[in-house]
Amino acid sequence: MNILFFATTILFSLLIIRLGYLQIINGEDYVRLLERTEEVEINTSTPRGRILDRYGRILIDNEPENVITYTKMQTTTLKEMFKIATDLARLIDQPTNKVTYHDKLDYWMFVNEEAAKEKVTEEEILEFRKQNPKFSKNAISQEHDRRVRERITDKELATLTDFDLNVMAIYREMLTGYFLSPQIIKGENVTIEEFARVSEQLSELPGVNATTDWRRVHASTLSVLGRTTIPSKGIPKSQINAYLARGYARNDRVGESYFEWQYEELLQGQKAVVKNITNKQGQVKDTITTFEGEPGRDLVTTINIELQRKAEAIIEDKLLNLKSLGHSELLDRAFYVMMNPNTGELLSVVGKKIETNKETNEHYMADYSYGTFSTAYEAGSSIKGATVLMGYNEDVITPGTVMLDAPMQIGELTLNSLFNKHGSEMIDDLKALEKSSNVYMFKIAMAIGGRTYAPGMRFSLAKGTLTKMRNEYAQFGLGVPTGIDLPGEAAGYQANPDRDVKLLNLAIGQFDTYTPMQLVQYISTIANGGYRIQPRILKEIRKPSNDGEILGPLVLEVPPTILNRIANTEEEIDHVKEGLRRVYFGSQGSARKVFGDAAYTAAGKTGTAQVVYYGPQHDKYGTETINIVHVGFAPFENPEVAYAVIFPWATTNFDVSLPHGNQAAREILDIYFELKDQYQNENISTNKVQLPMTTFSEKVTEENEESE
Repeated sequence: MNILFFATTILFSLLIIRLGYLQIINGEDYVRLLERTEEVEINTSTPRGRILDRYGRILIDNEPENVITYTKMQTTTLKEMFKIATDLARLIDQPTNKVTYHDKLDYWMFVNEEAAKEKVTEEEILEFRKQNPKFSKNAISQEHDRRVRERITDKELATLTDFDLNVMAIYREMLTGYFLSPQIIKGENVTIEEFARVSEQLSELPGVNATTDWRRVHASTLSVLGRTTIPSKGIPKSQINAYLARGYARNDRVGESYFEWQYEELLQGQKAVVKNITNKQGQVKDTITTFEGEPGRDLVTTINIELQRKAEAIIEDKLLNLKSLGHSELLDRAFYVMMNPNTGELLSVVGKKIETNKETNEHYMADYSYGTFSTAYEAGSSIKGATVLMGYNEDVITPGTVMLDAPMQIGELTLNSLFNKHGSEMIDDLKALEKSSNVYMFKIAMAIGGRTYAPGMRFSLAKGTLTKMRNEYAQFGLGVPTGIDLPGEAAGYQANPDRDVKLLNLAIGQFDTYTPMQLVQYISTIANGGYRIQPRILKEIRKPSNDGEILGPLVLEVPPTILNRIANTEEEIDHVKEGLRRVYFGSQGSARKVFGDAAYTAAGKTGTAQVVYYGPQHDKYGTETINIVHVGFAPFENPEVAYAVIFPWATTNFDVSLPHGNQAAREILDIYFELKDQYQNENISTNKVQLPMTTFSEKVTEENEESE
């Protein structure tokens, strides 16, 4: 008895000590736990940042639209949600195209509870338990439901009405939402009548709200600006885990492509933050907003939309004209890029492609601006400026080196310059650029490979010549990614030649392929004195506008990014620039007919690449055709712009000389200088922070674009 009494005393003493510890030492902590609050980010309708051109003209904006939302609470049961969905189905018509066969089975089980129970007997489930003794109650319940679904007949499902489908479509959207976060039930094409009916019945529909959301509206069809998903699609399945880990909800609109995707974190608004006041049972008794949310940043692009539109019109006109000339069965696209060679700012990015409507078989012109950095083509003689600079750098020629331009006989192969198919002429490097000498470039490549030309020679080059030449071109951005601030960039195609003699074609741009963006980076590198600049579309990041009309405060002005400097001296680069100036204004310049009377100074290089077709028409593979290319910069003394034009697979007629590349380059450059004078006269400048934001009357919603 003494032992029992002593033990009891000890136990009670420990209990008293424990209670004292809990109440005195940790009492305040537990009181705070009982009165706990919870801060939760909720999926509010915060507008996405606008996208503007370099002068503040709106390219992509937001427009309000009526939506129906549902907010699920932690204590809401599935039966309560089902009743709300049923009541809501009497007020709105929900698209039912997403309702699945599995949804129909679940719905039938829900509304026919007794009939569903009769499809599986208790004896069956008992037998299943005996066979699987380690299965949990949840696993057994899942097996029960699986068997019920298997036994629901098509006849029974056929009893479901259109109203039932409407309920299902609403209910499945309600289920996808998060607790305390408004889930858009119907966010597209909500009629005025639907909005009014729901608004009148809000007191009878717990969690339902008729409110205002927004949708993305484009004032430009420029595809490199990208697109966003719509609420009914939400986060793309391929990226869902990455977005959910960053605090997104499944139905959040996100950037789906190009600029919208690249700068998602800047454009996406910040969600509101609320503090939930809960009771002891964890039920929410009150909600306090601690942060109202904030629209996304406004992004000012480098694009001049006025120049862009006029350049598009010119490229479309030249493309259609080329298409009408005959021998153009392979031609279906054209590209133009203009860039500031000193900053990398892209002023215009044009890509046009002739598409065919599969239903009507009619042709139409599609925007293909993303093809400027995602597709690559042989560029022909336009890269000869890099070839000459490569010759200087490899010490095989010096500025002023003279060589004989005459047909070259290598084995059974005859190589010549287009301007000199049969004669012979001593020319220096400047004349080689002015008249576009192939032979001069061939001899540079041979010298790099350790060979000197002799008529009838057996041809071979030193090991490593191919790598050496490609490394030289890469300094200019040819054959390597440009670093453009958009996803999906291609580097071009580099084949392994089966004969050394094919390396000569590399020197005149008829072997490796380059993107139009690489071509403009290459000519910019020469124009600015040897610096390879990263091309970009983002110019400025700004806070949201307070009134929607005046630009918000500047957050960041994106600086230029220098990727590398070529190994040539300033004198060598200036010497090549003089050769490129003579292409436009020299007495024998290959672009003199088009540029000779220009009121401004400029320089450039023409290109005509004889290539083998490997495009979208598979049945035409192997057809010999011609790419028309042109690169240049202006003004010559202090370059402000560099540009590249290319018409791939322009013709299969090798007996014609097509001026369309030169003409497009001249006409768009004329427009650039005309707009420059106009903006100066009107005192329009990108440096004016208070520039009113203006837009064009033409608007295209993303939903409409998808349907087209």
